[in-house]
Amino acid sequence: MSITVYGIPNCDTVKKARVWLAEHYPEFVFHDFKKQGLSAEIVAAWLQQIPRDTLINKKGLTWRNLPDQRKAAIVDDASAIALMLEQPSVIKRPVLDKDGQFAVGYSAAQYQQIFSA
Repeated sequence: MSITVYGIPNCDTVKKARVWLAEHYPEFVFHDFKKQGLSAEIVAAWLQQIPRDTLINKKGLTWRNLPDQRKAAIVDDASAIALMLEQPSVIKRPVLDKDGQFAVGYSAAQYQQIFSA
């Protein structure tokens, strides 16, 4: 089983996900997308399984601080990818990659369901 968690280390939700994984699947990999970066290919793969309105955290400060013109310009996956590469903090965290199946966010119940499948 291949498990990668994408996020930033100081995010509380990412911290909770990492603790849960460390207890259940300690072989997981953590990818800090602020330090290690992201590629358009990775984000495009996420968007094949996760709607962009889910992947872009519109409740977060990064999104709210964007100019309205920039927000309005997110009209398709290409413009969403460009935004996420430019402003990775706009991505809802964490993004879990379990053997090529992606999920966003964290709750213990959600992870138990993902890993029991």
